[in-house]
Amino acid sequence: MSDLQSLRAEIETLDKQLLETLNRRLELVAAVRRHKDEAGERWIDPEREAELLKTLAAANQGPLSERGVRSLFSAILDVLKQEVAAERSGRSEKETTAAPARAVDRLAIVGTGLVGTSIALAARRGGATVRGFDGDKATLERAAALGSFSAASSLAETVADAELVVVAVPVGAAPAVVREVLAAAGPETVVTDVASTKRALAAIEDARFVPGHPVAGGATGGPARAAADLFDAATWFLTPTPASAAKNVELVERFVASLGARPVRTDVEAHDRLLALTSHLPHALANVLMLRVAEAAEADDAPFAFAGASLREMTRLAGANAAIWSDIFLENADEIATAIGGFRSTLDELEVALQAGDRAAVERSIAAAATARERLESFAYRTEPAQLNRIRVRVPDRPGVLARITQILGAAGINIEDFELRHVSPEYGGVLVILVAGAENAAQTRELLRREGLAAA
Repeated sequence: MSDLQSLRAEIETLDKQLLETLNRRLELVAAVRRHKDEAGERWIDPEREAELLKTLAAANQGPLSERGVRSLFSAILDVLKQEVAAERSGRSEKETTAAPARAVDRLAIVGTGLVGTSIALAARRGGATVRGFDGDKATLERAAALGSFSAASSLAETVADAELVVVAVPVGAAPAVVREVLAAAGPETVVTDVASTKRALAAIEDARFVPGHPVAGGATGGPARAAADLFDAATWFLTPTPASAAKNVELVERFVASLGARPVRTDVEAHDRLLALTSHLPHALANVLMLRVAEAAEADDAPFAFAGASLREMTRLAGANAAIWSDIFLENADEIATAIGGFRSTLDELEVALQAGDRAAVERSIAAAATARERLESFAYRTEPAQLNRIRVRVPDRPGVLARITQILGAAGINIEDFELRHVSPEYGGVLVILVAGAENAAQTRELLRREGLAAA
């Protein structure tokens, strides 16, 4: 045997021994967790782990560097904790979750953009047979290439024999296309839609038609961004008309639930008023704010060059798909105008307080906004506001840092409720704001991240 072969053979032997050792260590870690669970004790002890790494680094006689020892054993600690957590999570999920029952066997999609194609993917996930059609041949081909449905050559072919037809076209075109589908569909075929404004569709009186609107999607669309899980846990409004047959409403509800969404019935007026305030107004304000900053930057780039993270966050929605959003704005113009009027009134009150130097009024405004924000978060995360904790972490501008942070917290069984990443500069890096529930989780998060040399406050 050559020297090289001998070295490789020794490495292979050591690797097998290392694997045996790691498997034994995993068994011990699992046993430790069982003991701690029974005693009601905190499973992860960051102080002990930090002390262990310190002890191992001190005992190291090389040639591994101290950094190498810390990195290797940190990874081992995290991976073994992940293995134990994953095994428990997988067992729990098998015990408590079940796939929703398929609501329809034959589904037709008219309009194969982001939402339509995602519906097709989600329905196929449940075993439905899906046929799709789009007036734009290129869009239809791109969507069909994803394997989500079989492409039809005409609308009539698409809806033939379908139990349910979903019309997923832009808001402005939805009423005309729904009418066309109803004319082509059979007497037992149910039709729904996904338009984000509903009053124009409420005028369609047909027992087969059940208007709907999934609150899911993105600022940009197209079938390339479609995903089968787009509707998982999403709200899906249904706004039945007086003519909608009860059995058809129930069918659409079952279908929506089978895609993973949560069906919510409401009336047309309430829907358009709610969406004007919670969705359409934020888009309008983001556009206006961006235009105001651009106007100020015409003579001097300073507003762009020195813009803070808050401006980027508040204008994230600005410029979203002009064709789609102009339709939405015009279809729901009166409700959006009313929402803008209310916003203007509140803005006027703030302007008066600022001009008068009324500190008490300004503080009341900020405090009231903070309370309202807490209420919003309590609904979003289903957690009491007092339980939500923000951890601010400075992250250097280099690959792998975010992955390491999520790995560390995942291994510790700490759920990240939400996070925001704010880029500051290439030199500084950015700021990651992590939202976790519970004071103990927050303290543990800070300790674990500080162990990695990250500034966590």
